[in-house]
Amino acid sequence: MESLTTRLVGRESERSVLASFLASPQGQALVLKGETGVGKSALLDQLSGQAAEAGCRVLRAAGVEAESNLPFAGLHQLLFPLLPHAERLDRAHRAVFDVVFGHGRDQAPSVMALGIAVLDLMTVAASHEQLLLVLDDGQWLDAASTEVCGFVGRRLGGNGVKLVVALRPEQSSGFDTAALPVLPVPPLSKDAAARLLDARHPHVDPHVRSVTLDQAQGNPLALVELPPYLAVQDLQGPGGHLEARLVPLPDRFRQVYGARITALAPESRAELLRGALDGVHAGAVAAPLRTVRYRMRGVDEAAAVGLLDLDAVSGEYVFRHPLVRSTVVRSATPNERRAAHAVLAQVHRDDVERRATHLAAATVDPDEEVAAALEVAAASATRRGGAAAALTWLTRAAELSPDPADRSRRLGDAAFVAGFAGLLDQAQRLADTEDLPGGSGSPAAVVAFAYGALYQDGDVRSSHRQVAAAVERIRDRGSAEPSPELTRLLNLLVAVSQFAGDRASWQRTHHLLDSLGDVVPSETRIYQDAWCDVVRRGAGVGERVAEAFAAFPNLDPWDVTRLGVAAYHVDTLHHYRAHLVRSVERELRTGAVGAAMTMLHLIMLDQIGSGEWDAAEQTGQRVLELTQAHGHVLFVHQSHAYLGLVAALRGDVDRARDLRAVVERWARPRGIGFLIQIAEAVAATAALGAGDYETAYLHASRITAPESFEPCSHQAARTLLDLVEAALHTGRTEIARRHALAAQAAGLPELSPRLALVTFGALSMTAGDDEEAVEMFRRAEAHPAAVDFPFELARIRLAHGVRLRHGPGPKSARPVLSEAAETFQRLGAAGWVGRALAELRACGGAAAATAASPTANVGALTWQERRIADLAASGLTNKEIGERTHLSPRTVSSHLYRVFPKLGVTSRAALRDALAAAPGATGPDSSNRR
Repeated sequence: MESLTTRLVGRESERSVLASFLASPQGQALVLKGETGVGKSALLDQLSGQAAEAGCRVLRAAGVEAESNLPFAGLHQLLFPLLPHAERLDRAHRAVFDVVFGHGRDQAPSVMALGIAVLDLMTVAASHEQLLLVLDDGQWLDAASTEVCGFVGRRLGGNGVKLVVALRPEQSSGFDTAALPVLPVPPLSKDAAARLLDARHPHVDPHVRSVTLDQAQGNPLALVELPPYLAVQDLQGPGGHLEARLVPLPDRFRQVYGARITALAPESRAELLRGALDGVHAGAVAAPLRTVRYRMRGVDEAAAVGLLDLDAVSGEYVFRHPLVRSTVVRSATPNERRAAHAVLAQVHRDDVERRATHLAAATVDPDEEVAAALEVAAASATRRGGAAAALTWLTRAAELSPDPADRSRRLGDAAFVAGFAGLLDQAQRLADTEDLPGGSGSPAAVVAFAYGALYQDGDVRSSHRQVAAAVERIRDRGSAEPSPELTRLLNLLVAVSQFAGDRASWQRTHHLLDSLGDVVPSETRIYQDAWCDVVRRGAGVGERVAEAFAAFPNLDPWDVTRLGVAAYHVDTLHHYRAHLVRSVERELRTGAVGAAMTMLHLIMLDQIGSGEWDAAEQTGQRVLELTQAHGHVLFVHQSHAYLGLVAALRGDVDRARDLRAVVERWARPRGIGFLIQIAEAVAATAALGAGDYETAYLHASRITAPESFEPCSHQAARTLLDLVEAALHTGRTEIARRHALAAQAAGLPELSPRLALVTFGALSMTAGDDEEAVEMFRRAEAHPAAVDFPFELARIRLAHGVRLRHGPGPKSARPVLSEAAETFQRLGAAGWVGRALAELRACGGAAAATAASPTANVGALTWQERRIADLAASGLTNKEIGERTHLSPRTVSSHLYRVFPKLGVTSRAALRDALAAAPGATGPDSSNRR
């Protein structure tokens, strides 16, 4: 039968655009968007044929609805023929593909890391021959593959590779926001529709012709397929007038194809069903992906009736249209579908996750072997960012478990994953099932209840009681052995205690954990020590966090999140931000959304600490919208608290007070000490920036009494400088001094890099003699953490500059005050800028960028920082730098924020001078231009 690709009527405009697209020497991407049957696949087929005739290698793939939750399934399908070229990539990029395609055990890479690896792979492949990537039914591509394709599509300009994607507008897709050029494919004009119909059906009955044109409404597939079907239907209404049944076109197409499918021999139908369920393409395929898709055999009969096309390049049968594929599946009985899935499970026996997909659909009766395979696939998917797929497999594994104990355990696992996936209601439903021993008192039920009570309602009191009681029951039965159920209860108990933030909750938690002894996992001990009280329990936590994070590739998303929280409490979060950034986008697509919310909070906190306040504001707004959409009310107010902190730092006092009030009204009646303390810190910070020192002292002293550090208060040590400065400015000099000495006596400098910095700063501010003040200031300024916490360093410099102005004199004060003023200006700390400039004017100085000296510390820059610095100095914008380095503008900005303090500059002009003055410099980006 003649293929639709042999004649394209009325598509002159689209064909012209595609011809120019193909002829262009530049790499580029293009999206074809049009309704079902409008001819997108036909245009892709013609483009593929023209490219092949021109000597271009064509790779085709198609989204498959059944695999839309399987991470990277589409990318594997598209890139499989190129993988031999991966041997020419560096080890890091080879490792990326090993992980994504199931051959490695490392954690799945970020979109950026994978996108860069894909770009390099395509560049290598395109060095031998031109490359055209064709993706049909892009709306069914899994989210992970979609995001990578979008990332790659925006960066194809330099390697000559072309990517074209076809989408249906009625289905939402990640490509909708990928910012790729779009070529609309509208229905045919009336004249073109008539020409196509007459060309394909020159002898059609006039009545059938009229109904076809009326019902097809310019849809080419309808114009081709409807006439033979309508010719044998009763189209005469009761009054003898021709009428058409008002059936949506896709349904009508399925009726057309369904009649042909039903007429096939059983063997042919079964073969088509196996191909359809395994996602065999619709349209031509340019490479025989033998290890990826099922190969249909003995289906000449189906090809003869127009259900299949024979691809001229690969020699494989492919479905003529996606609707043929879906109609094959819809036409099969449940038993036929199960039999086909069983065959496909054997075909993919070496692919853990794809085999699981087919096993889950093939099995009816309880089967432990199948249930165990689904459980293994769920664990694999979770580590690769597929918590949504893992939840489906765990639930199905529970259904297929012959042993009630295994069934209960798997339901508990499913409830746990649902909770971290942000599906709190589903977690509760799974936990409420009567199959869980102990009913509402089972570990899984308690965990699900506590998740809902804590994250939806902020109920720390009942959550703590329920979880603690469940742990006590296990302990008192004498059955306390290491198990996932007990570990989940213990970690949740520590989390609830952190949010409660009071001594009584923590005392009960400590007592329970201590009574369990070695049964408590080492990671839980890290959380216990870091989240409770860094001042009293934080010694050595930083090293323990680093050791635990070393296993990052094998960590589940909830482990990454908890360790990130521990790292924040000991101020080493900046070491792990890359891990969080790599994980969060993946989890938001198809993974643990609940964990991703905390990851975004952690990224925001690190951005606040490192002075990236614009980025912190953006991250905060993003996580606020996410938490609101998922009903995580606790996280909504946590987002408000962190946004309030950003506003306070910037000097936006009114907004800071408004956000603090929102948090206070919700958190205080519920006894959520964690948020109440942050609200007090917001108020103290805002007051300090506004010069309202009495109010600042009031709020800082509510967090912790002077001269001590309130037990179980995570803000007590963090607000050390706030209390000391407020005390000094309100005449409480002795109190300020004793508080600084208390910090030193408590060993804060040994607990975290930031606490060392602020302790030395507090001792300098409160020193009784100039010699000690200078020494403590020197220690603070020289501390390695100074560059990571620019706001704290600038505050310490401001205070020391004021002291110098009143002591040795204006000359020695000016450079210190100037550095403080420049940092505050760069950060956008409005209130602090005014104070620093006033002090600078008082000693006869002016705020001006300090020229970089010829000995600027260029050697301290990493290779990536130096490359970005060179590009910035050459005059490129962050967006232009990002395009050249395959980084986002936000990431470029983050690098530059770290570069400026290292070189002692505050502007791009000064950056250019600093790099030019560096030994061996030959000009901006002299070694990095491509």
